[in-house]
Amino acid sequence: MVNVAPGDPVAVMMEKKADAETIDRIREQMGLNEPLPKQYITFVKNAATGDFGNSYFQKLPISTLLARGFKVTGTLALSVLVFSIVFGLFMGILSAVFRGRALDRIIMFISTLGMAMPSFFLAIILQLIFGLWLRVLPISGLNSINSYVLPTISLGMIYGASIARLTRTNMLDALNQDYIRTARAKGVSERKIVLLHGLKNASIPILTYLGTLIKNILGGSVLVETVFAINGIGTLLVEGIMKRDIPVIQGCTIYIAFVFVIANLIIDLAYGFIDPRIRVTRGER
Repeated sequence: MVNVAPGDPVAVMMEKKADAETIDRIREQMGLNEPLPKQYITFVKNAATGDFGNSYFQKLPISTLLARGFKVTGTLALSVLVFSIVFGLFMGILSAVFRGRALDRIIMFISTLGMAMPSFFLAIILQLIFGLWLRVLPISGLNSINSYVLPTISLGMIYGASIARLTRTNMLDALNQDYIRTARAKGVSERKIVLLHGLKNASIPILTYLGTLIKNILGGSVLVETVFAINGIGTLLVEGIMKRDIPVIQGCTIYIAFVFVIANLIIDLAYGFIDPRIRVTRGER
């Protein structure tokens, strides 16, 4: 797609300071004059050995750039994941326990608002309030632990709101089952019923959503990283697209695809630990 789009990465790199002859010579040195099928085959052969080439502009191996970006995006992703799970489960359980009451309506309103509000818009609002007006948190970069607060809330709110609604729905379904009524009849405490029996049996759909959450975050939350000037995978990909840095775009695409595969594998394996009925051994088949 980048190759067929208008523009020339060499012309962008030279900033229109070179003549046409020089640009053609550089294109030939970089192998950009070769037919696209041949360029693709060359890329696949090199990628199979772990060589994704070098950035046209930064002159560094793509693997080095991805490692730098992953260190930032991975740390941010972990904080967003923890925030989303804690916020979502807590709000969802409260909403299910106090179903139909004022607290339930307030939580559902907050959840609906969190799901409807784009993460980049929330990021700008948080920057204005806590960065420019109150001046209590930094609004760009990742220079300290405090720098993760606003990006984490901006990204985690939409995921946490979705987990809250999903938790509420599945908790209500679980709490209406016969085994829950039997546990109450036996005198089991309400806290144990909610946390041990109800939440455990409602966790499969939540776990499925967590797989999507992990893939989205680690894939690079482009807009939020751009708003907060975070040099993660998302920012790396945007810069590669803007500059037509083809090796960077290819490397980021392979990385995101790899993250999707690994996240799906982890979620599939986790199903069996939560619900033993899902485990199917070869002998049982």
